[in-house]
Amino acid sequence: MRIRALSVGLLATVFALITLAVPFGLSAQAPATEVAEQAAQPAQSLDARIDAVMQPVAEAVSGAIFYAVRVGGTDEAPVMFPLILGWLILAGLASTLYFGFINIRGFAHGFRLIRGDYADPNSAGEVSHFQALTSAVSGTVGLGNIAGVAVALSIGGAGATFWMVLAGLLGMSTKFVECTLGVKYRLVKADGTVSGGPMYYLSRGIAENYPGLKGFGVLLATVFAVCTMLGAIGAGSMFQANQAYAQFFAITGGDAGPLAGRGWLFGVVIAVLAGLVVIGGIKRIGSVTSKLVPAMAAMYVIGCLFVIGVHFERLPDAFGQILGGAFTAEGVAGGVIGALIQGFRRAAFSNEAGLGSAAIAHSAVKTEEPVTEGFVALWEPFIDTVVICTMTALVIIISGELAALQGSTVSGTAQGVQLTSQAFASVVSWFPYLLTVAVFLFAFSTIITWAYYGAKAASFLARESKVVLYGFKVFFLAMAVVGCTMNLGSIVDIADALLFIMAIPNLIGVYMLFPVVKRELNGYLARRKAQAG
Repeated sequence: MRIRALSVGLLATVFALITLAVPFGLSAQAPATEVAEQAAQPAQSLDARIDAVMQPVAEAVSGAIFYAVRVGGTDEAPVMFPLILGWLILAGLASTLYFGFINIRGFAHGFRLIRGDYADPNSAGEVSHFQALTSAVSGTVGLGNIAGVAVALSIGGAGATFWMVLAGLLGMSTKFVECTLGVKYRLVKADGTVSGGPMYYLSRGIAENYPGLKGFGVLLATVFAVCTMLGAIGAGSMFQANQAYAQFFAITGGDAGPLAGRGWLFGVVIAVLAGLVVIGGIKRIGSVTSKLVPAMAAMYVIGCLFVIGVHFERLPDAFGQILGGAFTAEGVAGGVIGALIQGFRRAAFSNEAGLGSAAIAHSAVKTEEPVTEGFVALWEPFIDTVVICTMTALVIIISGELAALQGSTVSGTAQGVQLTSQAFASVVSWFPYLLTVAVFLFAFSTIITWAYYGAKAASFLARESKVVLYGFKVFFLAMAVVGCTMNLGSIVDIADALLFIMAIPNLIGVYMLFPVVKRELNGYLARRKAQAG
């Protein structure tokens, strides 16, 4: 109780600081900055002052969380590997080996669960397996699938794709464990609503299995909840809204277009649209994402397949570049750094395996068997990383844009969404408009899901208070408006750090509760075998 009381006081202080100094923006090309330089608005000069104050803080926080050790390279160009990434990769490897390659052998069963083969509408919970999956996928499928992949390839070459896919496959096993625990230790309230996720399996799960470490579990849960709230506001609200505004700003004429100086208006629109969904809770989010996620993913993948089809004769060469580049000196070093550091970091690790966030959405599923949602969760990194990220990579490689970038003396000027947009435009001139719609949908879906994550974390700290739950949602939506009007580039590093901090308490608890998941898995498989016999 004392820990929670301290955390509430800390949150009040942090919220005050956020209101003043944590609006997330774009990099140097952010439209809000360009408008500010042209119009010299007072609010933008405030941005510059806040940015100057926060830059050393951002560097210190980011430097601590992303502490890196040299793993190769030369003195002039050392290859540095952040230890936090090793922490996440180790979790994927450990989960895969401990559970006997569950990411492969449980894949088909997960699909049968998703399509409703074993659904029981009378089970406790709020959403179906399919809706729980789409709710979680909507939070992970975002700009990392477009911009992050492009940055990864621009740094690591085509071989980065191989390492990205490998990371996605390992992440499937981590998600299996997280989401099984999320359902196992969720809190089902009297009104039928559900609260779950790492906050609950860290506090309740550790207390149940390690009674002497109950306080330690509460501490881990509190740290996780605080980071989830702040990460949701920064990376899930402000940054996503700002990036969506950036795309519409650029495609509508930039400084000469109708959105110049009207970032706040764009922010209000996206906040209102998101509010119509998030205020309704996970049932409404699940209802919306069950339609939105398949539609936006299909639209984007079809666009990618069209580009690939136009250059179909280059497909074998593209796969040759991916496989060959992955195992050259440049490919291994660049691929790991590009895919695991740049691509995954810029989108808070595209599939978020190890962060624990998706377990919050999966916990609301209607089921009496916790491990069933673990099987369903296997599909999340597969869709997000193995399918969508690979599609983006193939488009960039097969269109020739990656080769042109690497052969250019100004290769640093075309990165992120810009590079992906050029790849689409090389086939059909109006394809960047399709990409803009995809970016907006990806950003919107991320916003609505992270609003739910942050609100659940806030209510956990406030002892399930509905006032705090809805109050956080309103504050979260307001910050989306702020995110479209301000540019504080140095704070982006803090957003990344907050999301990565979530992996530390989460994975400590995951390791401690491995035996619990093992028992759940063995028991479930035994019951399935008995029923089949």
